[in-house]
Amino acid sequence: MDSVFAAIVQAPEDPILGVTVAYNKDQSPVKLNLGVGAYRTEEGKPLVLNVVRKAEQFLVNDQSRVKEYLPILGLAEFNKLSAKLILGDDSPAIQENRVATAQCLSGTGSLRVGAEFLAKHYHERTIYVPQPSWGNHLKVFTMAGLSVKTYSYYDPETRGLNFQGLLEDLGAAPAGAIVLLHACAHNPTGVDPTVEQWEQIRQLIRSKGLLPFFDSAYQGFASGSLDADAQPVRMFVADGGECFIAQSYAKNMGLYGERVGALSIVCKAADVAGRVESQLKLVIRPMYSNPPIHGASIASTILKNSDMYNEWKIELKAMADRIISMRKQLFDALTAKGTPGDWSHIIKQIGMFTFTGLNSDQVAFMTKEYHIYMTSDGRISMAGLSSSTVPHLADAIHAAVTRAS
Repeated sequence: MDSVFAAIVQAPEDPILGVTVAYNKDQSPVKLNLGVGAYRTEEGKPLVLNVVRKAEQFLVNDQSRVKEYLPILGLAEFNKLSAKLILGDDSPAIQENRVATAQCLSGTGSLRVGAEFLAKHYHERTIYVPQPSWGNHLKVFTMAGLSVKTYSYYDPETRGLNFQGLLEDLGAAPAGAIVLLHACAHNPTGVDPTVEQWEQIRQLIRSKGLLPFFDSAYQGFASGSLDADAQPVRMFVADGGECFIAQSYAKNMGLYGERVGALSIVCKAADVAGRVESQLKLVIRPMYSNPPIHGASIASTILKNSDMYNEWKIELKAMADRIISMRKQLFDALTAKGTPGDWSHIIKQIGMFTFTGLNSDQVAFMTKEYHIYMTSDGRISMAGLSSSTVPHLADAIHAAVTRAS
C-alpha cells in the first residue's frame, strides 16, 4: 500500500545550509566553506569562548540548580540583562518599566514570536524588509501571517548603501507599516548606514508613524564595541517611540546551538508594557510552552558578573578584530594581484559577511575550479577565512573575474 505521503515532493536544500551539505561531500584537501554564518578560528575550527566554559563550569558546580521548567517568558534575570545590554545601563525605557522582554529561541525565534504577536495585535500586517536581507526573514514573517514587501538597500554599482532609494521607498510606505532594520552588520551585504543616515531614517520612520522592528544578531561582533553596535537601536528608543528588538547570542557569545535570544518590545507606558507582556505569553504557550534553561543561564552568568563580563568583551573584540583583519588581508591580496575592479568595499563593509559583487556564474566557477563554497549571490563569511586561506580565495576571485566574467 502506498504511503499517505507518497505525493509529497522533495524540498530544495536551504540555500545557505545547503552550501555546507555540498562542501561536506567534496573530497578536495583545499576546499573552503565560506557559506556558514559561524565564527571560525585562524585554524578553521569552531570556537567556544573561555568565558563560556567558565560560566558552564560555574553552573555545573552549583548544586542548587535544577532542571525545572522556566516560566513562559523564560529566565527573568536573563530578560532584564538582555534589555540592558541592547538599550544601555541608563535607558529611560527600562527605568520607567516600559519594556516587555521574552526569552526566545535565538534570533529566529525572537523574530517569529514578534511577528506572531504583530499579526494578532497590530493594525497593519505589512512588513518592509531591506532588499536583499537574510534569507530566513521572508519565511519567518510570511509564516507568521504578515505580508512582506521590500525597500531599496544595496547598490550593486557602488557595493554600498542605496540611501536615496531607501528613503524614497520608506517614504512611500503606508502609515503604520512595520519596517525591519538590521541593527548592525547587515546580513548579507555587510553595508550599514552611517550614524547621520540612521538619524535621517529615524526621523522618516517616526514622521510616517512606521513601526521599527530591529534584528540585532551581531551586537559587539561587528565593530568590537557593544555600545557602538547598539547605537542605532538606542537612537530610536531615546525618542520615546515604540519598537521591537530581536536579539541573538549565537554570534557574540558563540552560543549557536544553545539557541539563546530575546524579544524586547519597547512601549509608550508601563501599563501598556504589562498588557503586551501578558499577550506575549499567549503567543508563546501554544508554540513551545517555555524556552530552554541552559544557554540563557550561561548568558546571564556572564552578563551579571563584572569579571566575566569584561573577559567576554575582550574575547568578543578579538573575534571582531580577526574578521576586520581578514578583510584587510583579502583586500591587500587582490590589490597585489591587480585583480580588475575596485575591491575597497571589502574593507568598507562590516561584520561577518561581505557581498563580494561576484555573480552566480563566477561563484559556480570558483566552486568547480577552486572548491570554494559560498551562496550563489556572492556573499562570503569573512569568519570562515584565515591568513593561510586568503591567498587561495584571492587566486579564485582573480581567476573568476578574469576568466568567468
